[in-house]
Amino acid sequence: MNNGNEPRRRVVITGVGLITPLGHNVPDTWAAVLRGQSGFGPITLVDNPNHTIGGLCEVKDFDPADYMDRKDARRRDRYQQLAATAAHEAMRQAGLTITDDNREQIGITLGTGIGGMRTIIEQEAILHEGGLRRLNPFGITMIMPNGAAGMLAIDYGILGPTTTITTACAAGNDAVGHAFRAIRYGELDAILTGGAESILTSVAIGGFERAGATSTRIRDTPQPFDADRDGLVIGEGAGMLVLESLEHAQARGATILAEIVGYGQTTDAHHITAPPDDGSGAARAIRKALADARLRPEDIDYVSAHGTATPLNDAAETTAIKAALGEHAYRTAVSSTKSMTGHIMGATGAIESVFCTLAIRDQIMPPTINYYTPDPACDLDYVPNTARPGRVRVCLNNAFGFGGHNAVVVVREYEE
Repeated sequence: MNNGNEPRRRVVITGVGLITPLGHNVPDTWAAVLRGQSGFGPITLVDNPNHTIGGLCEVKDFDPADYMDRKDARRRDRYQQLAATAAHEAMRQAGLTITDDNREQIGITLGTGIGGMRTIIEQEAILHEGGLRRLNPFGITMIMPNGAAGMLAIDYGILGPTTTITTACAAGNDAVGHAFRAIRYGELDAILTGGAESILTSVAIGGFERAGATSTRIRDTPQPFDADRDGLVIGEGAGMLVLESLEHAQARGATILAEIVGYGQTTDAHHITAPPDDGSGAARAIRKALADARLRPEDIDYVSAHGTATPLNDAAETTAIKAALGEHAYRTAVSSTKSMTGHIMGATGAIESVFCTLAIRDQIMPPTINYYTPDPACDLDYVPNTARPGRVRVCLNNAFGFGGHNAVVVVREYEE
């Protein structure tokens, strides 16, 4: 733990990668976000007619053999395949070459809510239908939440610390935040970080349905912050970033996309799934992130909201933003890209950190689509339905998870 005396190195973003329900890479996903395109569609990955949900946000037309050796792909759960795909794009953009001279100073920090849930379900069915000898010998490594990070370390020959964080839907932000701290205080020079999730199974879908968290509408879902919102839509995907110390990036002539400047983490200790009505835990995380970044509320230009479209979450998050930013909350653009991607659980914070980076790069704020009816309990500027060009210097990225986890990352425009 930093005692306040250690030097604070600047931490920059030099590469980003995405695979989402909107596209298999950053350019396609980002273009779809700015068009206000929905990733919502019919269920194809789960064969169960009894679900009450109207659809999912699946990654469409994904063949892992397009991105990795087919034999290697068969040894990875879908969430691990998605992680590898996004990681490849981020590493390629960063141009970070792993050598014997630097591999011990480069690490991996990933977030996932559950890990290889699809493999668990598939292998359980195989065991009952075909017996022990039919089980996949790679099943355990496909199930492990830390499997994706371990496999990426092997892919790139990375020998620094490899960490997996499983703080539910805050995991992606926590991964980015922990990577940021490790570089800031000199533990490592560069980290491949982000999140990946694919839990599209009848067990997961049914569990969220039984918890009363999912939308049951057939179209125009989800609807974050709208008065008629009725729940989240489950998605899948991965978002990856390459973080480096400024000195390391400059020494190798890397292109710098943006800078991570703050991270705040708290716990609600209130309820295993529901936030407190006053959003106090989330507000504390926002304040901690601002203090860590040495920024004031009025420095924030855009808030990438958690915005799940559940009645409780959106109202509590709105209250938290107002509590943390004060009157400036009403002058700040807030949007939920989950209105387009769905809720990608442990990957969502990392994906939205990529979106914040792109918003700064292109000076535009993503929309909240499917926003039709204002809710008095949600009275901020949610960038309704259409992306908005504007000055974006500092982004606040919120991610909150079951268990009461709150994680907030601050992304800032890079200036020399």
